[in-house]
This record gives sequence, structure tokens and C-alpha cells, in this order.
Amino acid sequence: MNNLLHIERDQELLQGLAIDDDKSLKAIYLENFPMIARMVQQHNGSEDDAKDVFQEAMIILYEKVQEGDFVLSSRLKTFLYAVCRRLWMKKLQGAYREGPLAAETEDSIPVEDTLEAHAEKDLQFRKMEESMGKIGEPCKTILEDYYIHRKSMQEIAERFGYTNAENAKNQKYKCLMRLKKLFFAQQ
Repeated sequence: MNNLLHIERDQELLQGLAIDDDKSLKAIYLENFPMIARMVQQHNGSEDDAKDVFQEAMIILYEKVQEGDFVLSSRLKTFLYAVCRRLWMKKLQGAYREGPLAAETEDSIPVEDTLEAHAEKDLQFRKMEESMGKIGEPCKTILEDYYIHRKSMQEIAERFGYTNAENAKNQKYKCLMRLKKLFFAQQ
């Protein structure tokens, strides 16, 4: 999905949120909560903590959208991630105000750097997705089987009719080099 489609989708969701459309609210939750849950859990939180933080962020977003003059200057998921991250860091600081964690947390995780890194990863994932779409078969399936579905070389060899796992491994390497070439051609 290209960036223009993402922007249009985000705008549709915000418009739906502005008119209290439950479908938009559900879509925002389904598309963004897993990322927030991972972030909170990676920083000493639980899933319940993530739900609380996400709910607070949604209230902030809802209030901004209701004001009518809110302009989203990034992807919606980037905005929510930044708000949730800031809220979670504040909660951590409050919980450990008397301990050294508050200073460490603030210094070690600047939100601006995180947003840039998140945007860069998002761009890299889109490029990889595009490259995977161009690579063709059987390379696409071989790489997905190995890296995503965690199948062994022997399973891949059997699926594609290679004489042994070593031949499948050689083919996977060739596919990986082709994917690498397609990916870096986009740089």
C-alpha cells in the first residue's frame, strides 16, 4: 500500500472518529494496539498497562478531532505511538519518582528519535514488501517459508522438489541475493 493510500485511510478514520463511528474506532484499535502493547511490554509494562495508555491516547486523539482544527502531520500510527510512548514514560517516572529509573528512562528513550526510527522502519518495511512483490515465484514462497513460517531447509526441499536440503539452501541464498538487489535498487 503506498503512502498516499495510508494518508487517505488515516483521514477516513479520523473523520469517522469525529462523527463517533464505531467502525473507525475499532479499526484504529485493531491496527494500532498491538504495536502499543509491544512497546509498553518492552518497557516493563503489562497488557493492562498498554490498554490504559492506549485508551488515554485515544481520548487525546478524540478530543483533538472533536475540536475540528486538528491536522495530522504524520501517519496516524506514528501519532498514536508518540502519544502512548510519552504517556507511558510519564507513568514510569511517576511510579519510580524516587528511584534512578526516571532519569534513565527520559534520557534513554527520546520520543523524537523513536519517531524517526519508527518512520524509517516503516519505510524499510514498505520497500521490503514492494521488493517481495517483485521477486516472483518460487523465491517469494521460499523466503516466506524460511523467514516467516520458520520451515526447515528439508521441508522446503521437499515442498519444491529439490534433491536435498543443501540444494534448497543454495536456492534460498540466490533468492535472498535477488531480493537484496531489488530492495537496494529502491534506495
